[in-house]
Amino acid sequence: MMTTPPRWNLSNIYPSLESKEFEAAVAAVKSQIDELEVFTAEKIAGLDASSPVPDLAAIVGEAIGRMNALSELAGTVRAYISSFVTTDSHNMVAMKKMSEFQMIGVRLQKISTQFQAWVGTIAPVLEQIIAVDPTAEAHAFGLRETVEQAQYLMSEAEEALAAELNLSGTNAWSKLQGTVTSQLTVDFELDGQVQKLPMPALINLHSHPDEPVRRRAYEAEMRAWNAVREPLAAAMNGVKGTANTLNKHRGRTDALHQAIDMARIDRPTLETMLAAMAASFPAFRKYYLAKAKRLGKEKLAWWDVFAPIGKAEKTYTFDEARDFIVEHFAKFSPELAAFAKRAFDNHWIDAEQREGKRGGAFCMGLPAVKESRVLCNFDGTLDQVSTIAHELGHAFHNECAYQVGKTPMQKDTPMTLAETASIMCETIVMQAVLAQTADPQEQLAILETQLIGDAQVIVDIYSRYLFEREVFEHREQSELSADELCEIMERAQKATYGEGLDEHYLHKYMWTWKPHYYYGGLPFYNFPYAFGLLFGIGLYAIYQQRGADFVPDYKALLASTGEYTAADLAARFDIDIRQRTFWENSLAVIAGRIERYCEL
Repeated sequence: MMTTPPRWNLSNIYPSLESKEFEAAVAAVKSQIDELEVFTAEKIAGLDASSPVPDLAAIVGEAIGRMNALSELAGTVRAYISSFVTTDSHNMVAMKKMSEFQMIGVRLQKISTQFQAWVGTIAPVLEQIIAVDPTAEAHAFGLRETVEQAQYLMSEAEEALAAELNLSGTNAWSKLQGTVTSQLTVDFELDGQVQKLPMPALINLHSHPDEPVRRRAYEAEMRAWNAVREPLAAAMNGVKGTANTLNKHRGRTDALHQAIDMARIDRPTLETMLAAMAASFPAFRKYYLAKAKRLGKEKLAWWDVFAPIGKAEKTYTFDEARDFIVEHFAKFSPELAAFAKRAFDNHWIDAEQREGKRGGAFCMGLPAVKESRVLCNFDGTLDQVSTIAHELGHAFHNECAYQVGKTPMQKDTPMTLAETASIMCETIVMQAVLAQTADPQEQLAILETQLIGDAQVIVDIYSRYLFEREVFEHREQSELSADELCEIMERAQKATYGEGLDEHYLHKYMWTWKPHYYYGGLPFYNFPYAFGLLFGIGLYAIYQQRGADFVPDYKALLASTGEYTAADLAARFDIDIRQRTFWENSLAVIAGRIERYCEL
């Protein structure tokens, strides 16, 4: 690449982690927590459902205002610190600041839990409160959800203890996984020169055009993960064991219960979507077998899953990726294009691959300044262009909520709907690439990139769901060894990829580097991706029918994803997510891509 991928700039947030402005922000968070603790003790503690409704309404409204203000500031400080931790795990100042702030976060969590429990006690008069107080009315959905979830709280003392223990428990295990995987490097010969590659760069070689390079990268990756599998297995056991214990004491049905509630769907909806996904596996296996044939093989080895097919000579500089994304976003919406240009021009994106930086990609909001930041690991491939578009979709989602003044409570979006804008933006870019390409071999390469992504979100995500479900079940009985985790992962991959892959060359260490497994408060961070992809495909089909008239309704949906269930938001576009037909129709779009792929 001719231009160096950029690092993000956060100097407009705070000058540095050691600046007086940052310290003042941290002090302000502490001060607001102090005030909220006093408010809780003096104003909330003595009130219950028998208290006068006007008094309760005033307290609820004031509490919401205080908690929104605190959440906005604390969320910005936390994201700012995270911007250093995720891009340089050797930054000891950032690590210390994060640890210190997590201690502050425990106090915030305690207050939030106290408020949730108290709202549960005034449930009998909640609707009267909502009718009386404008702030309560504006946050009615969140309050009703709070009442519903309050039944799964332990006692106040137990919840307080759980919050404190989280720092040296789940959070510590998660931090260990992030540190180990981000600092791991491999000496690898590439282009005749031995290079010290961080794991994200090594993993990106899955898509190298030369099979010998891909195979050596796969073998080097297996050796690298094998060398650190014991601490990562310990981390997995710590996270899942803690979750099981808390679920039991909170009265949850199982580990999936919390994830479904957080996703704002019901169990039948999830089962309907999963059944449709499983029914689509034969089509994906047809794709894998067709790809194997193109590579002169009977079945694909794991190192071939991401191999480029067709005429895939085009690589992008970061500037070329930027220009392409902005150009084609403009055809969907000039506002979206202007927003993307703003993100690029103001260096909101950290795209450089480097040692100490975490792999993958994500978008984080900075609510105090109404901005976002995007992390990715750009290597010039079309897949990475698609990734940037995807993450900018998340940022635009934030922007739609910021524009209409949504509060943190109002914009608390479930994972299922968090992928809505990202999938739309990714689809816009990939459809643009495909539409401007006449050469069948170039079309084949583009379809390959699309299908790699589709298969990861449908087939591989399902395997991750099966893996996590089985890990939770086994963890109830005992700790799992690294060997057992590998066996469960391979079993899940065989159940989903089936005859499409060579069962002798799967990826048994996939559990080591996917950070989602190590998020204690976010179990099953997998099926929401499939929901997001299929929901996004459905929305894109509606956009194709309606054109520009679709955009205002779409923006309104993005702005309100924190205030409705997934089913209610889908119904705005006459989508019924409880019916298998919707999921099958979206999967049929992918099946059509597979048919075209096989024809070329």
